Amino acid sequence: MITETTQQQERSRWASGVIPYAQMGYWQPDYEPKDTDILCAFRLVPQEGVDPIEAAAAVAGESSTATWTVVWTDRLTAYEDYQAKAYQVVQVPGTDQYIAYIAYDIDLFEEGSIANLTSSIIGNVFGFKALKSLRLEDMRIPPHYVKTFQGPPHGIVMEREYLDKYGRPLLGATTKPKLGLSARNYGRVVYEALRGGLDFVKDDENINSQPFMRWRDRYLFCMEAVNKASAETGEIKGHYMNVTAATMEDMYERAEFAKELGSIIVMIDLTIGYTAIQSMAKWARKNGMILHLHRAGHGTYTRQKNHGISFRVIAKWMRLAGVDHIHAGTVVGKLEGDPMAIRGYYQTLRGMKYDADPTLGLFFAQDWASLPAVMPVASGGIHAGQMHQLLHYLGEDVVLQFGGGTIGHPQGIAAGATANRVAVEAMIQARNEGRDFYNEGPDILAKAARWCEPLRVAIELWKDVSFNYASTDTPDAVPTPNY
Repeated sequence: MITETTQQQERSRWASGVIPYAQMGYWQPDYEPKDTDILCAFRLVPQEGVDPIEAAAAVAGESSTATWTVVWTDRLTAYEDYQAKAYQVVQVPGTDQYIAYIAYDIDLFEEGSIANLTSSIIGNVFGFKALKSLRLEDMRIPPHYVKTFQGPPHGIVMEREYLDKYGRPLLGATTKPKLGLSARNYGRVVYEALRGGLDFVKDDENINSQPFMRWRDRYLFCMEAVNKASAETGEIKGHYMNVTAATMEDMYERAEFAKELGSIIVMIDLTIGYTAIQSMAKWARKNGMILHLHRAGHGTYTRQKNHGISFRVIAKWMRLAGVDHIHAGTVVGKLEGDPMAIRGYYQTLRGMKYDADPTLGLFFAQDWASLPAVMPVASGGIHAGQMHQLLHYLGEDVVLQFGGGTIGHPQGIAAGATANRVAVEAMIQARNEGRDFYNEGPDILAKAARWCEPLRVAIELWKDVSFNYASTDTPDAVPTPNY
């Protein structure tokens, strides 16, 4: 039986004019999220005088079906299904920030499209005048939606089978200086690093095809270096050929040429955009190439805790989009990274099914429904003397990239690579023996250095190098729902 109060509420909802978003149904504290819902956790700071619940409802409304006034065409839709619902708002203790939990019906999104997913959820809500700031902290992607994406072309397991390398972190380096070298000298850096013991060398994010070195020349000399080092060491080696370019046609041309030369891996930048990333992922799967993603530019919107998008969300999107590698932080390097937050990023990329864990910044449980895992890449100001810390924080399914920590070695590039290789193998051996490698790390490295001059020199040269600054983005440990 419909009560008079219910009828009044119904009439009020559809009255002409401006009605608060919460009153329009975008705040539903009794809503029980469905298994198929996409869930989001937003960090918001309302303007003075704006109720946090109304702010959360506004975000839910404007990222789904609402506008600033009542529109009669809403009645031509399955309104209840299509409107997003803010169902919980929790204040972050000791701050003016709130975590708003919002549920979206799966039918709001095109299957297998990161571009549509992101356009829907972050399309225009970050410019609301009623909000001082807004940040997308985390998402729960239901298996029903996960299954519409191809995911990584290969994943960690298949990549290790491609490379025939198991039981240890993979080692890499970024060619330095990243700009200005001729193609021949660039290739020489690659050769020296690979023959010294590294698995990979890579282009950096901003080396494409500049006047001092066109892309085709770089590819030729780099693959000459890869083939020569592989023949000398008996190991599978690779160089990440950056195929980032102005158009998809140019990118496909570069990727095809890298394949023709025998490369096992190509690289793209995050700045090419979500559609281009998914297109390259499809190409990589079709052509049997490992796809490396440099997260170029992410810090412009991931670093600040009160506004933008958390990197854990970018990590989820890129796992769906389909990359095999992504830079994900180092903890001990020169780039931003709280230890617990980075563990959360790595869990997002490598875990198959995990629960919410506020200490890691994980707001939701996540089931990846057999979607292959992404290999995280640690890069930026790391060196051999930190190997015990890197293994402790990051585990073994990671690519450790030592740019300056290889090429800056006073005995040469190959010696720098050897130092890194001996350091990682000494640490893995200690771990496999059941030793407390984290606390014993300096001693383990010192003993290994007695038999490896390049490692001794590296430890001595960089022993005082550290980047111990306070992180700007740390987990709140706020109680979170676990659906």
